[in-house]
Amino acid sequence: MLQVKAGEIQKLGLLYERHKKALFGFFYKMSRSTSTSEDLVQTVFIKILKSKHTFVGDGKFITWMYHIARNALHDHYRKHKYVHLNVVEDEATQLSSDEDVESTFDTEQTIDKLFKAIDLLSLEKKELLVMSRFENLKYKEIGEILGCSEGAVKMKIRRTLIELRDLFNRLEAGESDVA
Repeated sequence: MLQVKAGEIQKLGLLYERHKKALFGFFYKMSRSTSTSEDLVQTVFIKILKSKHTFVGDGKFITWMYHIARNALHDHYRKHKYVHLNVVEDEATQLSSDEDVESTFDTEQTIDKLFKAIDLLSLEKKELLVMSRFENLKYKEIGEILGCSEGAVKMKIRRTLIELRDLFNRLEAGESDVA
């Protein structure tokens, strides 16, 4: 990134190739929309190019990039006024026996309830969950992105997981007023 900042704009292509999949995964886990995720990845790299002068280089590039990605995601949500996101079903699996069908159906129902529970979390809690559990960012990196301490991140994630567990259990119990 320091080379991009110094004027070697073509190096941005290398950064794009290295990080596009991770960014797409982050956005997809947050929105479950392929087109939205692709658009947001492009937006992030446009913003990186426009704000290259603000990159200092004393921290990790990935932390700076996810900070920009978070802001782009928040801007997208504000612009489109999303409250909760729709759950997209996975492709159907071809099965051979009744036991496989029943087992797969139970698994898909459980996964569907888990995604519904995740969608019921606030945007901030959902971000924490995606960054820590799906993107495998370290608590220290998340703290740098969010502007808080590693300990605060641990506590926020713990509370988010407890809330997620409670929401999931309420969905499992068939409660209709889970929101």
